[in-house]
Amino acid sequence: MTDDPRAAGAGGRAQYFPNGRPHGRRPALQAGKRDDAPGNGRDGDTGVATKTVTKVKRPDIYRVLLLNDDFTPMEFVVHVLERFFRKSPEQATQIMLHVHNNGVGECGVYTYEVAETKVTQVMDFARQNQHPLQCVMEKK
Repeated sequence: MTDDPRAAGAGGRAQYFPNGRPHGRRPALQAGKRDDAPGNGRDGDTGVATKTVTKVKRPDIYRVLLLNDDFTPMEFVVHVLERFFRKSPEQATQIMLHVHNNGVGECGVYTYEVAETKVTQVMDFARQNQHPLQCVMEKK
């Protein structure tokens, strides 16, 4: 017979167990340790289940505003409102006239990221077309 701990059974046949022990058997407990003793991973104590309540906060809303200037053509402003803010020709004309008469007009209300993107798109488009149109955003 061999001194191999995996050797067992009659006739000295070696049995191989991947985890070092036969399937379906629990390892023997150390002397003096209970099965539910602390440190075994099987605490006998029962705890109180707690549930963390997460409050969802609505995102901050921002207004996108067009500012009036004396150089940008009215048709260009209407085109910007139709293209970037999905306004109908009638809505775009009303907003453009409001900007022309009052100096500022609201194009839409969006979350921060969307408002920032719209402002950047409008400003880039105006620069590409060599117009001094100003578009800003403010927290509502």
